[in-house]
Amino acid sequence: MIELAPGLIHHPGYLDADAQAALAADLACVLREAPPFTPAMPRTGKPFSVRMTNCGPLGWVSDRAGYRYQATHPETGRPWPAMPAAVRRAWDALAGCPAEPEACLVNLYSPGTRMGLHQDRDEAEFAAPVLSLSLGATALFRYGGLERGAPTRSVRLASGDALVIGGPSRLIFHGVDRILSATPDLLGPAASALPEAVPAGGRLNLTLRRVSAFCRA
Repeated sequence: MIELAPGLIHHPGYLDADAQAALAADLACVLREAPPFTPAMPRTGKPFSVRMTNCGPLGWVSDRAGYRYQATHPETGRPWPAMPAAVRRAWDALAGCPAEPEACLVNLYSPGTRMGLHQDRDEAEFAAPVLSLSLGATALFRYGGLERGAPTRSVRLASGDALVIGGPSRLIFHGVDRILSATPDLLGPAASALPEAVPAGGRLNLTLRRVSAFCRA
């Protein structure tokens, strides 16, 4: 466990090789039931470079109407599939939160894609952390402070790593500078379990979120 900043905790190698392969198989089912879609920026409609899907009661979406959580897939209209049990266990072990996660956003990064600095602030509950799990190629993750112009630092997130973004760091700006191309294909043999929508040499990132407020009694 490495504290990168107050509340920003890196757990290198949290998932071992067997756990990563098992989670990849679970995600194959998720991706078949809820195919990846390309979100768009509010107002401009400019497409994201990262494709995504969700599992759990709620899913995060973005289009011309804005950022939001909703209970159904924006293209199929079907409810999101359930979160894999391994994802729920990771939340129970690492989040330190009495409430259950309500959304698990799955981002699919192709080689060459990135995600600009942003805050995760579309939730009603900031006392709960965001929990990130990485599979596949290593990402260069950048994080800063509570203001966009604050100094930033970077850390490599490898396959199997977990990252907790909570406490004083819950609303920090963060993003992905790049996917490191020198890494092997996604999970090696385990990649065969994943559908064609998962890019070769790419990365899957799962972020678990609590969306609604919860009682602290």
